[in-house]
Amino acid sequence: MNLEHDLQAIAHQEHTLVFPRFDAARAWTLGVFLRELAIARNHAIAIDIRTFGLPLFFTALDGTAPDNSAWVRRKGNVVAHFRRSSYAVGLRLQHTGATLAEKYGLPAAEYAAAGGSFPITLAGVGVIGSVTVSGLTQRADHELVVEALCAELEHDFAALALDKV
Repeated sequence: MNLEHDLQAIAHQEHTLVFPRFDAARAWTLGVFLRELAIARNHAIAIDIRTFGLPLFFTALDGTAPDNSAWVRRKGNVVAHFRRSSYAVGLRLQHTGATLAEKYGLPAAEYAAAGGSFPITLAGVGVIGSVTVSGLTQRADHELVVEALCAELEHDFAALALDKV
């Protein structure tokens, strides 16, 4: 994995995957799509979609544990704080050799710079929330969210996917 290349690719994903409008109905549609995708692939994941301060969709599939719920909360907190994907924040920290606690004073009990939470960006407004999954590897969590966002926003996932490792 080329860290710098992944960071550039994630920045491109974040710039491209922008909603013209976003509401509770769209969150539900996206959440159901993610759930169906996970079930079809036999993934045991938790899925959380929220605007900041308002949960819009949550499910935990068979095989998940309470830890998955905690992980989606902590990853989502990273997106809320940095307005970037949790994977991008984690890779940037890995690149510098720092942790969230060391660099920003953010407690690990509340923040997780691990892949799986992606910003919901509204055109003309900016980041308004997050889509988060937990249960796979952090890279796979990130890519599952990007794949679902591509489907919802009618973008070619193959063109936006990270390189295989």
